[in-house]
Amino acid sequence: MSARNDPSGRPAAATIADVARRAGVGRGTVSRVINDRPNVDPATRERVRAAIAALDYVPSPTARRLSLGRTQTIGVVVPYMTTPSVVERLRGIDAALVVAGYDMIVFNIETVERRDVVLRDVPRRERVDGLLIVSVRPNPAELARIAAAGLPVVLIDCEQAGVPSVVVDDVAGGRLATEHLIGLGHRRIAFLGDPPRLPLGFVASQRRLEGTIEALKAAGIALPPSRVASGEHGRDSAAALTRRLMAEAEPPTAIVCASDTQAVGAIEALRAAGRHVPGDVSIVGYDDVELAGYLDLTTIRQPLAETGRRAVERLLAAIDRSPAARSAEAAGPATGDESEILPVMLVVRGSTGPPPAGHAPRSPRIARSSEPS
Repeated sequence: MSARNDPSGRPAAATIADVARRAGVGRGTVSRVINDRPNVDPATRERVRAAIAALDYVPSPTARRLSLGRTQTIGVVVPYMTTPSVVERLRGIDAALVVAGYDMIVFNIETVERRDVVLRDVPRRERVDGLLIVSVRPNPAELARIAAAGLPVVLIDCEQAGVPSVVVDDVAGGRLATEHLIGLGHRRIAFLGDPPRLPLGFVASQRRLEGTIEALKAAGIALPPSRVASGEHGRDSAAALTRRLMAEAEPPTAIVCASDTQAVGAIEALRAAGRHVPGDVSIVGYDDVELAGYLDLTTIRQPLAETGRRAVERLLAAIDRSPAARSAEAAGPATGDESEILPVMLVVRGSTGPPPAGHAPRSPRIARSSEPS
């Protein structure tokens, strides 16, 4: 078969018709092989693949989208996209989508107004094939709008009844962090996190506080309100909250922080005040982002990238099973609506140690470490 030339004299790129002629099949068969459809004889499939390789044929993304009736694009709604934990989740999402041949459009939200606009305008089938929503729980009206558009959706780091989600066991994470400090002999333990009612509705910090309270209660240790510090998420706010905690008549000897970012702010405030970590105050973070290793920070590792990968798998399965992706078949359930809960683990580094001399209890009650559920 002689090579064709384009108007400039260069060899023209092979077309799907060229592949069909070389393999001795129709263009529809080539399309089914390219799109990995099941109704192709194995020998024919191999013959088409050999023709594709011999001609160095590259399918047109536009043509593939048209043949599948999809955009091959996923919308990802995230809050504060430069936050280290969000960046890690996006890495997992992107890696999984690249393997699956999908593109990603990220919609960043930092205000309630932007959140409302995105959840109102994004759910359109001509824009995306499905939605991943990180940390921001849609309300019933928003979910009804998404469903009316025929778009599958999976939530990450938040839950809503009837919607599939991928979350981590934040209560267990708070419990593990606190049990670690109790085991070291600490009894004056504080919690530093986000306010209980946030405009965008984040719940992770409160769940981590729940775990801390559970562990302290099991060990017979009180958590007075003055040792629960909450404020805007960020290093500067965390530093200010730490200074307030340390100004108490009986300051904590250990602080459980709801994120690594807040732990960094706490450490900065303590060092600026001439206090040593962990000699004077032990600090535990949450997330285990890359910076935590450099700072030798004891923290709770949550599988951030893995939550992204698992959510993509569930979303693509829902897209493949959705009514729009079927021809004459009866539509089955899009996907299970249960939450998939991934475990967390304690990573012990150099920011935690025994309390200063004179602060350890005579007979410390050491909580039994529990496996995350």
